[in-house]
Amino acid sequence: MVQAIVGANWGDEGKGKITDMLAEKADIIIRFQGGANAGHTIVNDYGKFALHTLPSGVFYDHTTSIIGNGVALNIPVLFKELNSIIEKGVPKPKLLVSDRAQMVMPYHVLFDAYEEERLAGKSFGSTKSGIAPFYSDKYAKIGFQVSELFDEASLKEKIERVIATKNVLLEHLYHKPLLDADELFDTLMEYRTMVEPYVCDVSAYLYDAIKEGKNILLEGQLGSLKDPDHGIYPMVTSSSTLAAYGAIGAGLPPYEIKDIVTVVKAYSSAVGAGAFVSEIFGDEADELRKRGGDGGEYGATTGRPRRMGWFDCVATRYGCRIQGTTQVAFTVLDVLGYLDEIPVCVGYEIDGEVVKDFPVTSKLEKAKPVLKTMPGWKTDIRGITEYEQLPENCRKYIEFIEGEIGFPITMVSNGPKRSDIIYRKKD
Repeated sequence: MVQAIVGANWGDEGKGKITDMLAEKADIIIRFQGGANAGHTIVNDYGKFALHTLPSGVFYDHTTSIIGNGVALNIPVLFKELNSIIEKGVPKPKLLVSDRAQMVMPYHVLFDAYEEERLAGKSFGSTKSGIAPFYSDKYAKIGFQVSELFDEASLKEKIERVIATKNVLLEHLYHKPLLDADELFDTLMEYRTMVEPYVCDVSAYLYDAIKEGKNILLEGQLGSLKDPDHGIYPMVTSSSTLAAYGAIGAGLPPYEIKDIVTVVKAYSSAVGAGAFVSEIFGDEADELRKRGGDGGEYGATTGRPRRMGWFDCVATRYGCRIQGTTQVAFTVLDVLGYLDEIPVCVGYEIDGEVVKDFPVTSKLEKAKPVLKTMPGWKTDIRGITEYEQLPENCRKYIEFIEGEIGFPITMVSNGPKRSDIIYRKKD
């Protein structure tokens, strides 16, 4: 069976933990989009990890981890990450890299930083990981696939051709040092040495795995609202964050994706710019940020303080719908135990009218949250393993949100460890 694990909101929902947990019963875990611009935080018996490119199932010795063709592959970042987990005592994972994956080039990272610098106050809040320049080149058909590393003559010719256009921009738009073709070729040969043992025709591998009845997890990065088509454009990422893209980014038939676990946070958080209707500020936000996640709400990649907000039913209902959700994993519920009352955003007021459907960006920027206040449970719920043992107000909070979003909450995460999970039956 193929199962996708994706986010409903702005990212940072806790997908890494859920993937790590479900990987126990999986044979194969695939990253199918995005790059090293977002991180998945995982706490297990080996320690605490922030993974950026490796799939979150690398901690099991029975799994194969795959970098799919839809990933923006930064080869040195991938292998630095691989070595870092091995140094912490994790057995070396079985890793495959798609021969059709495209590489983040060293100049993509430079161009990302130069453009943010040029835009100054009007920037997109990039993580400066080279992601937007990478995807721009991919769709302009001047990107480099892993497979191209193995044809040196063609590679040299293409480098010369691509660098010619890049150097025009570097000289005349950014006023920065120019690229050198020989230097870039040498760098790519270093990349080839690193990646060669892992290169694979991934779609053929998965075709055989499906025929053999293997359990496959597709691990998404970020969430619905960062999708370039269906999110808060233009403050989005550059690859589709939706489960549907998993078929493309991994090389699977779309009808093979049978289960879509959408991860939803018990409150809201976001990194980077863009409309965020339920956002809170000041001391209220600081307190939630300090208590949130495992060690506070700070970006796993950038360390930036996350923007904080109350649970947003409008955004989450939309985020789950657009993912094709079959079940919801509800995370970091334990964080809210300090509150006497918990506000929930149940609608948006736009130009005097209350709406429940998530609007396009221009309307979103005018939206004010319509809040309903729920009673808190004022106790620590970590360690509870049965749903019925949760405080009554805690269960009421879960059930209210489940009713508002219209999708079944089947898992409730009440702590950072993979064992901190409560299962609820699907109706």
